[in-house]
Amino acid sequence: MSAAALTLTAWSALLTRDLRAFIRSRSQLGSSLIFPLMLLAGVGVGVSEGLEPTKVRDGDYVTFLVPGIIVMTALFSSTFSSASFYQDRDSGMLKIFLVSPHSPATIMLGKSLGAITIGTVQALVVLAVASAVPAIDLVWQYGVPTSLLLAVGTIVVLNVLLSGLAQVLASRIRTMQGFHLVMNLVLFPLLFFSGAFFPLADLPAWLRGLALANPLTYAVDLLQLALYADGGAGYIGVGIDIAVLIALAVALFGWSMRHHPVME
Repeated sequence: MSAAALTLTAWSALLTRDLRAFIRSRSQLGSSLIFPLMLLAGVGVGVSEGLEPTKVRDGDYVTFLVPGIIVMTALFSSTFSSASFYQDRDSGMLKIFLVSPHSPATIMLGKSLGAITIGTVQALVVLAVASAVPAIDLVWQYGVPTSLLLAVGTIVVLNVLLSGLAQVLASRIRTMQGFHLVMNLVLFPLLFFSGAFFPLADLPAWLRGLALANPLTYAVDLLQLALYADGGAGYIGVGIDIAVLIALAVALFGWSMRHHPVME
């Protein structure tokens, strides 16, 4: 068997292992899908109906919230799935992986594929549910095929970026408890200042500046442009959004492959 075939076999085995573990964990599977949908329904309807008048999409805050909920789902799912590295390390499985003929970079890439796949699938489920709800007015600005392709591509690239970010942090943090603590400190500010919950155009200039330094801002903006066109959707622009997301994903993921997490 060639070296390339051996590498693909290793990636496939690691991906399958992580997917099976995720599917078997019913509590994680259920909560990771139910929570974003409950947030979309509860917060979206509450703001739309309870706070009048709202400046977002003529009161349709539920539709406005969809891109942010998709990004939030990917954010938490992809990054916390990356924490399985610590479980494998503490259980001794990581040592077994590392005595195989494969390089540490191959092993870590295989582990990252699981986090990327889980985060992508969950975000796509939220998008599918939102698309099927009549009360959510997705207008698919560029036509359904192109807009859907743009949305799916955004979700995939975002999960690559987030997996790279999680691995970068794991390379500096020795314990799972520390990893979760730092991730919470990082994730919530990234989410809140991304335009996920309120239009960037309505923010003070200094907050808009902070938002433009936030990688999630470009994912939210791109999804807004793909899913609906009116009501102030889209603050930056498709070309800039795509360029920034791809550049950051390549940089973070490439860095994470060169600087592996602490193995002991």
